[in-house]
Amino acid sequence: MYEELKEEIKLCEGYVPKIYKCSEGFDTIFYGHKITPDDNYESDIEYTKEEGERVFEQDFNRTIQAAERLIGERNINYIAKEVLVNMVYQIGEGGVSKFKNMWSALDREDYGEASFQMLDSLWAKQTPNRANKLAAKMRSAKS
Repeated sequence: MYEELKEEIKLCEGYVPKIYKCSEGFDTIFYGHKITPDDNYESDIEYTKEEGERVFEQDFNRTIQAAERLIGERNINYIAKEVLVNMVYQIGEGGVSKFKNMWSALDREDYGEASFQMLDSLWAKQTPNRANKLAAKMRSAKS
């Protein structure tokens, strides 16, 4: 389940087997995994793809849970849900929760307006390619 979405997120994130600084200046590794104090990764060490895949699966599962918390009882199309999962993977539950006008549009199942609201954000300015791709996917959702 979710195999296509996982591949989409991996493609958006890219894969780096060593610690690097993300666009926000955080230490990051693998498929956009923000390094936490619980992680024990060392600079200048290249980690295995198997380790990267394991960490991705954990991150993805946490992302699904976070997206489901945000969606709650809303009646949201599966395509829109995939967009929200991708956004949560990138900017976190707290970040996506701040898209108040997008959530209001989703409450009305107005996917076109939700798409517009996604693009009217700092996130869209910081990562325009991903934002445009996900906004187009949101527009394609049908109620």
